[in-house]
Amino acid sequence: MKILVSALETSSNIHLKELKKHLNEDIELVGVFDKELGNPIYDLTALAIMGFIDALKKLKFFFKLRDELVELAKDCDKVLLMDSSGFNLPLAKKLKQTYPNKEIIYYILPQAWAWKKKRVEKLQQYCTKLCSIIPFEQELYSNKKMISYVGHPLLDEITQFKHSYEKTDKIVFMPGSRKTEIINHMSVFRQIARSIPNKQHILIIPSKFDDAYIKKTYGDISDFVVSNDAHQSLIDAEFGFICSGTATLEASLIGTPFVMSYVAKKFDYFLGRMFVKLPYIGLANIFFDKMGKNAIHKEFFQEEVTSKNLLDEYTNMNKNRFLDNSKVLREYLKNGSSKNVAQIIQN
Repeated sequence: MKILVSALETSSNIHLKELKKHLNEDIELVGVFDKELGNPIYDLTALAIMGFIDALKKLKFFFKLRDELVELAKDCDKVLLMDSSGFNLPLAKKLKQTYPNKEIIYYILPQAWAWKKKRVEKLQQYCTKLCSIIPFEQELYSNKKMISYVGHPLLDEITQFKHSYEKTDKIVFMPGSRKTEIINHMSVFRQIARSIPNKQHILIIPSKFDDAYIKKTYGDISDFVVSNDAHQSLIDAEFGFICSGTATLEASLIGTPFVMSYVAKKFDYFLGRMFVKLPYIGLANIFFDKMGKNAIHKEFFQEEVTSKNLLDEYTNMNKNRFLDNSKVLREYLKNGSSKNVAQIIQN
């Protein structure tokens, strides 16, 4: 079986790696994904974008990429789309128009519960099967037969969980995987590292970045020890300073206390606040809000992201309560998703 894959995000490819473990050996992946998983048509590093302005700059390229993937789909048995709704939804539409009978599976759905709820109808129109990783997501869809909660991929990838809070000599820093995120956080993270002596400061850098890119984007990293293993670093650390994204949910599930921060371009942040009407940004906090519970961690945005604010949370956070809430979160999400998605693909 040959499957066309469109997985543009770093996190999507981590989930795809787990999924591949449960797929039959004769299944071939083609399209866009991490080069560790096969032979993609483009290197992922060139595709990473953040925000409205970045997307506009690469618009011509993404139209070209869409057309290339539609052509590739001609010789594929099925299509697997992962996350990246800004690209994958228009791709799904074009695929449906070109190949009306081809099975299109969407795994890690657009967050229509957060904004742009009209995407729900588009997903139901263009796709064949929808694999949800959010327990409450199914409520939005009228066609219940095509959508199923498959579990959460992080519960496949995380193999160790903390059960009690212990101080260690390590603190983890996760400034994100997109260029703008990294640049916006590193100056504050350097200040924090220098303010906490006698600790090892672990900086998570994706393994796909080469030395030249790291030097240009991260700047001076002499205060840090570099790691490519986010999960193990979170296990080893007593606390984390983490940019908004999947990493905040990883830390929440593992049980590593942390504070979340997010600094975007002012225009992108303005647009986000205008359209996204949610009390929180962190997924763990959103889940707790749905359960009728208080937030599991603090969130700081834009001008609030200062070394003082983040250090205050490091000092004053109730870390034992965080551990208790981490266990509640694991029970809420139930199980991993990779095995269930593999069964859907292979049926």
